[in-house]
Amino acid sequence: MTPPAPPLESSGKSATIEEVREYWNSRPCNVRHSDLPLGSKQYFDAVEARKYFVEPHIPSFAGFPDWSGKRVLEIGCGIGTDAVNFARQGAEYVGVELSEVSLELARERFKVLNLDGQFFDADVEELSKSSVPLQPYDLIYAFGVLHHTVNPSRALTELRKFSSKGTELRLMLYAKNSWKAMLIEEGFDQPEAQDGCPIALTYTRESARALVESAGFSITSMRQDHVFPYQVADYVQYRYVKEPYFDAMPSELFALIEKKLGWHLLVTALAS
Repeated sequence: MTPPAPPLESSGKSATIEEVREYWNSRPCNVRHSDLPLGSKQYFDAVEARKYFVEPHIPSFAGFPDWSGKRVLEIGCGIGTDAVNFARQGAEYVGVELSEVSLELARERFKVLNLDGQFFDADVEELSKSSVPLQPYDLIYAFGVLHHTVNPSRALTELRKFSSKGTELRLMLYAKNSWKAMLIEEGFDQPEAQDGCPIALTYTRESARALVESAGFSITSMRQDHVFPYQVADYVQYRYVKEPYFDAMPSELFALIEKKLGWHLLVTALAS
């Protein structure tokens, strides 16, 4: 018997999917990772370099080379940074994105880099009603996406329809028990670079497990990672100056903090 859907974690806000779409259309994620001409190869290369410099755990979590020749469905592809790395490694790539502005940049990126992939403008909560091919995928990947939708439980139930037994799910959810969540709670930070994010849910390990398993996936691993150590005023000017307390900290201690209080809750599961 399928267990009941878990209650939604609170973001302190309620919003519609249209408001979520408009928010990400106004400023696609990572679009300001470079000040080079938008849409140029140099721009896309700089965006990629900056993203993985600041979030170096992403390539190993995604495991890009592992999906060569396999079907990959990415939910919330954004402007396509992870997408190009799946495609470069030979994956049969399908990207889904709610923001039309982000999607257009991802498509342009694939053209500029001469890569193959399919892209669809769709809401993950209605995915089986969209034009996305309704077939089982080897990997369903959603990095930093499902905590921004209105009903993540409904989204995961939809993703189960694109799975067969053994399909792997890799997703990142924001961690409730984290350094950044504590800063947000005390008014020192916000979930995204720009303010006004309509929905930004956070999850404990227990609530993440309930969310994933209620949709018919079995978790195989879960860990935390990523504490942003840089001073924002310098970072937005493309300078990497650490906060003094992080700069003085031994690397081993910083790694421990990321493991215990990382903002990114990295979940791997299999369709059961």
